[in-house]
Amino acid sequence: MTRLSRPTLDQLPKAVARPRYDRAALRTGILHLGLGAFCRAHQAALTEDCLNAGATEWGMAAASLRSSDTRDALAPQDGLYTLALRENENQSIQVIGAIGPMFVAPQNPGALLAGMSDPDVRIVSLTVTEKGYTADVATGDLRLDNRDVQHDLAHPEAPRTALGFVLRALALRRAAGTPPFTVLSCDNLPGNGHFLRRALVQFAEAADPALGRFIADDVACPSCMVDRIVPATTGADRAMVAHRLGMQDAWPVLAEPFFQWVIEDRFPSGRPEWERSGAEFVADVAPHEAMKLRLLNGAHSTIAAMGRVAGLATVAKAVADPAIRATIRACWAELAPTIAPGIDVAGYTARLLARFDNAALNHRCAQIATDASLKLPQRIVAPLRELHSKGRATPMLTFSLAAWIRSCQGQDETGAAMPLCDPQLETWTGRPGPGVPVDQTVRAFAGFAPVFGPGLEPDLAASVREALADMRTFGILSAARRRLSGAS
Repeated sequence: MTRLSRPTLDQLPKAVARPRYDRAALRTGILHLGLGAFCRAHQAALTEDCLNAGATEWGMAAASLRSSDTRDALAPQDGLYTLALRENENQSIQVIGAIGPMFVAPQNPGALLAGMSDPDVRIVSLTVTEKGYTADVATGDLRLDNRDVQHDLAHPEAPRTALGFVLRALALRRAAGTPPFTVLSCDNLPGNGHFLRRALVQFAEAADPALGRFIADDVACPSCMVDRIVPATTGADRAMVAHRLGMQDAWPVLAEPFFQWVIEDRFPSGRPEWERSGAEFVADVAPHEAMKLRLLNGAHSTIAAMGRVAGLATVAKAVADPAIRATIRACWAELAPTIAPGIDVAGYTARLLARFDNAALNHRCAQIATDASLKLPQRIVAPLRELHSKGRATPMLTFSLAAWIRSCQGQDETGAAMPLCDPQLETWTGRPGPGVPVDQTVRAFAGFAPVFGPGLEPDLAASVREALADMRTFGILSAARRRLSGAS
């Protein structure tokens, strides 16, 4: 079958949207670290609209910091790929051309640094997941004992970490008299711009105090909140896209039609007019960020844990179960007081349920559960502690923590294996096995500092113990029903 590429664009069916600009005339204004599905379904899609409107100075380059898989799939396609938007029976497809040069950092770190040092590049953005920042999510401090951080401090010319590349590129630009780029985190972290800036300054100070002062004084790190559900691409998805295109696309991306991008408007060297596609620029991202992290991401973590334990593979199947649906609603009710006044929590959560019900996405619980121990501190533990400090009852949020602990026990309730997919937990030598008594299990997890910091408050730990005991006795869905009815 013919492969999607620049020479074959004219062979696409007329109904398929495609770039309306001369890709050869693009200048690279954005370099993105983390060439994954989310960037291609969200940021690159909005940038595509700007390019189609004539803003050719905002072409994108992108880099993979680990694997060459995405580059290897897209390079024969000249960086072109298909974005398919699905909502139940409705589907639209578009070929995106925003991404030009692609780098694989481990193969040629010098080439990536040269790209980041190009004066045309005015924004370096990141989707590298929580662990990609090599910082403690609970405290925000850079992990100076991290092996890759230590390597980057000793060998700055050949970085391994995302922050190491950003730091070295900024140093090279400073030495050349080139203005610094804006560094834009697009990851699900509270105050992601502040979090990034703190870790970056600490990294720079460890390397060179003068560079640390330069970054603290002159480098902008705006915060933003991003939202679009982007499940992993499957073989069936590739076959569907090939049928629609009449040609092969080795790595299309699929997503829901809904998206949200709220961005702190602080770009000293300029930015694309992403607002033309619906992005919102604000002075303070925090209220929007808290809403999304706690109501959407927190619900996703709960759905993933409960769904995996109950043997329900996808979000749509999980939320179709009345006990899981009721648990999510009850968690939202507990979280509502932590959301800023003026935000329509009822309207937002109603839209979330409709999005979760979108079976066409095939969003797998196992995908959401990846690196869960890095996600829980900001999604569930932080608001739980905030509510606890105000004396508010939180039976379903503690149930959510118990569900996560149960999901770390290696086997679901059907007897199938339930892999962790969480390196931080996998390397924890104190992790209790499935046969350990409930009291000891909760005591061990409550002492796991990356999630709970100094520990879990005694009354919250007691609530988690009760929930986990019920899960072991009655099963997770019956345990949820008991707690919702007040029986536990």
